[in-house]
Amino acid sequence: MTSRERFLKTLSFEPVDVPWTRAYAFVWPETESVWRTQGYEGPELGWHGEGLPQRFALDELLRVDPWYGPVPEFEQKVIEEDEQIRLYVNHEGILMREFKTHTDTSMPQFVKFPVESRAEFESFAAERLALNPEARFPEDWQRRVAAGKLHAVAGSANITANADGAAVRAAPVGPALADDHPRLCWADRWGGFFGSLRNMLGLEGLCQAFYDDPALVERMMEQRAEAVIRITEEVMKHTRIDAFWYWEDMAYNHASLVDPRMYRAFAFKHYRRVNDWLRQKGIRHIGLDSDGNISELIPIWVDAGITHLWPFEVQSGMDVLAVRKKYGRSLALMGGIDKRALAHGKAEIRREIDRVMPLVEDGGYIPELDHSVPPNVSWPNFVEYVGYLKRRLGRG
Repeated sequence: MTSRERFLKTLSFEPVDVPWTRAYAFVWPETESVWRTQGYEGPELGWHGEGLPQRFALDELLRVDPWYGPVPEFEQKVIEEDEQIRLYVNHEGILMREFKTHTDTSMPQFVKFPVESRAEFESFAAERLALNPEARFPEDWQRRVAAGKLHAVAGSANITANADGAAVRAAPVGPALADDHPRLCWADRWGGFFGSLRNMLGLEGLCQAFYDDPALVERMMEQRAEAVIRITEEVMKHTRIDAFWYWEDMAYNHASLVDPRMYRAFAFKHYRRVNDWLRQKGIRHIGLDSDGNISELIPIWVDAGITHLWPFEVQSGMDVLAVRKKYGRSLALMGGIDKRALAHGKAEIRREIDRVMPLVEDGGYIPELDHSVPPNVSWPNFVEYVGYLKRRLGRG
């Protein structure tokens, strides 16, 4: 059974020979710096931990997504700075203030967002959110995605290949060359009906707009639904897609950032429109990424046709066992292993892995950390975590 077959069968609650797992999703750059003082001597990892799947014989979820956000991107422009802090416009047009060091372990201050009115949104959409296939799907992207070895990061100009990138860049456009691994199209940061609107209006601006300018919110959601369909349709001209993911990040550690009843009233029909289209195109596995405590939002997403969720942050009160008990086989799960356990040593690591094993046996669950690997997780502890998880899964 190939990795792709295991992945698809797992999300469909079908039996597999051995459980599918990538064990983690992302690795903070600062984590890699710490690991290199603790015995890690491998290639540069990057956010995706490139090279670790091969090192540990883990599965890979290949990213074939382009950039769903502003094209052309905004020129990153520094407005002012001192020895510690920089004020600048990022590639999404957001004016941000952040520390020059430890940017991955601290939150920036969002000073100003690119949209404040209906007129500004219409201008932004016309100038930055059009399909623009030449910019979103450059030849370099086409070569890499044809080879099945593409990882997309924020910004269309920043697409990077896997560890064997030289071979990937040389691959011709044509039929897929790597059918053993599942392929994910993730509309990261700009594929959804809360997260993408927040990128344009800001959290406070968006929450106020639900009440003060509902017509603007409706128009923005309508535009995003149309864009997701058109961009994804273009992706499918170059590669198959095994799963599609939305990105929302619309909860904090206790609850949703918006009244779920109001959000359902606005967003439900747009999820349904996109999901129905995806199914018509043969994409049965539709996922969504949102941090925080998403308990109040899950019913909306399940009713709208979303089939699996990630990452189920334990520190925000999410418990994959409780979610399974409530939703049964109507929802597949990914993540849910408390990353904080990895900072505490062997006993805590094993206890946390043992906690989720009943879900592995039940099916429809992919065990992995509940988000990126932070720098307080040592390299020896990470090795212990992966090794014990694989043993419990019968993978060596």
